[in-house]
Amino acid sequence: MKNYILLVVTFILLLSCSDKKNETLFENPLKTIKVEFNLTANKIPYYQVFYNNNKVLDSSQLGIIREDANFYNNLKIVSISEAANVSDSYSMLQGKQKDIEYNANKYTVHLENESGNLMDIIFQLSDDGVAFRYHFPETSTEIKKITEEKTTYNFNENTKAWLQPMSKAKTGWSETNPSYEENYMMDISVNTPSPIGEGWVYPALFNTNNSWVLITEAGLHQNYCGTRLKYNNEMEALQVTFPQKEEIFPEGELNPESNLPWFTPWRIITIGTLNTITESTLGTDLAEKAIDLDTSFIKSGLSSWSWVLLKDDFTTFETSIKFIDYAAEMNWPYCLIDADWDTKIGYEKMKELADYATSKNVKINVWYNSSGNWNSTPYHPKSKLLTHEDRIKEFTILNNIGVSGVKIDFFGGDGQSMIAYYHGILKDAAAHKLMVNFHGATLPRGWQRTYPHLMTMESIKGEEFITFTQETADLQPSHCAMLPFTRNAFDPMDFTPMVLDTIPNIERKTTPAFELALPVLFLSGIQHIAEIPEGIAKQPQYVIDYLKDIPTNWDAAKFIDGYPGKYAIIARKKDDNWFVAGINGENEAKEITIDLSFITKENGFIIYEDENGFVQKTIEPSSKLTVNMKAHGGFTMKF
Repeated sequence: MKNYILLVVTFILLLSCSDKKNETLFENPLKTIKVEFNLTANKIPYYQVFYNNNKVLDSSQLGIIREDANFYNNLKIVSISEAANVSDSYSMLQGKQKDIEYNANKYTVHLENESGNLMDIIFQLSDDGVAFRYHFPETSTEIKKITEEKTTYNFNENTKAWLQPMSKAKTGWSETNPSYEENYMMDISVNTPSPIGEGWVYPALFNTNNSWVLITEAGLHQNYCGTRLKYNNEMEALQVTFPQKEEIFPEGELNPESNLPWFTPWRIITIGTLNTITESTLGTDLAEKAIDLDTSFIKSGLSSWSWVLLKDDFTTFETSIKFIDYAAEMNWPYCLIDADWDTKIGYEKMKELADYATSKNVKINVWYNSSGNWNSTPYHPKSKLLTHEDRIKEFTILNNIGVSGVKIDFFGGDGQSMIAYYHGILKDAAAHKLMVNFHGATLPRGWQRTYPHLMTMESIKGEEFITFTQETADLQPSHCAMLPFTRNAFDPMDFTPMVLDTIPNIERKTTPAFELALPVLFLSGIQHIAEIPEGIAKQPQYVIDYLKDIPTNWDAAKFIDGYPGKYAIIARKKDDNWFVAGINGENEAKEITIDLSFITKENGFIIYEDENGFVQKTIEPSSKLTVNMKAHGGFTMKF
């Protein structure tokens, strides 16, 4: 009997060794990240991911179902390429880092289905993560349609997640959902059902086996839809899923369709520490390269904006003059004029405002409603950007007025036809040298690299929601402390931050020092400041002077300390200056020792607060510098 048991155990071990030998191993250049690839018994492609030899993703499935072909099961591996080096150098006009180098090992798996149709899965492993996408290499003028993507991410059951629910389409004010404007759920089990039932948006953050993982997508063309994650109980994994049926441009496509050859967007898995998550550039590394564009009209900076605190009644000529003067006094390059300007001010008077702004070295940006009939939003100009011909006409008028950019609001979701609408707007705006800001919108997914005039996108529950309800204001501290690790990790975010004084009818939960840190902590090509002239006038002169010289296009970023939803301290460099911003998302004071020895300046200053309000003092960077943050407080430094 003992010999029989020994024989069985030996046989099982031999089988497991044999299976292991059949798996193909992919590695990044540093050999810190590895992917094992193989087919299951049903000939379904799957992969596993390891970081420093610890498993971060268990067996996760891959595959595509097209209307005309199955690329999910019963597949055959034709061949797998040897590692090929992929390198790229590029510069960004905005974001956490200006000059970027990307290096990865590329592996291509060539597959064939039962009917002889071909599909490749392309893996690229860099020092900070794994990216992969599907490729249909055959040539066909016939339109092919994808009905389901079988990509999954299989985390172990002990994994914790920080996720934002996807909203139900056609819900919310004037049927404007989805707009990536839900509150995050933090430190939850990975298999937690989405409370709305529509899954989770990108970027999705996970902590597993002592590693941090951030999942998103990039390289979203006009021939694919935006996707999201939904837990598949049968697969026991998060699956890439397509939009809800309502998320389309009227009479347009929902799911992906294209002729061949055809690349899908990149699926991105950033892996490492919180330093890796906040400093990585994978979200733009895998985005499409910049279009051919004269970028001389593109300038980053801060902007004044009346609407967020003053609302609809103050979109007037007189208020706009006041906020142009405000921008000029603060050395900010922009003033945003919001909804209904076409009737409350008018095109002719807008020309006067633009001319006046030019005399003050300020530029004007104006608001548009993107929607046609897919929601009931009343604000206007509306239905003026729906077609290429509409946009050419309207953008030419704006060129003649002297407007420098457009804020376009109230999009309708992630269906392929709506994604194509974004691309169409961006291409036409580029031709007219107009900068673009999308609100009520999807996630950028690296579009700011492809279209350098895309300055920012909302795609977040930002400052305006804090002005709407006390519930949102109560959640602001932890919400803001989430964003450097998730929504704002790769893509610009128009949170429209910073109220130092008061919000009408709302009890603000954050301290002024918390608010002062946000324009540096958050990344946005144009940073629309919520505070109004009366609130700024109440601040110490050193706070006002600090706000006159804040960049929004950074040369480098360095994570100092933090934890998602609890606190965040990040340093950003522009030219020879370092800025350090910290916020406390929790309702208890924190004393933290931080290492600033990487800053070579002899001294700088810190702005923090005591029981009497703001305080400024001179400090020297060192390896042991203690900072104190009040409950829901913060600080800023400049060297």
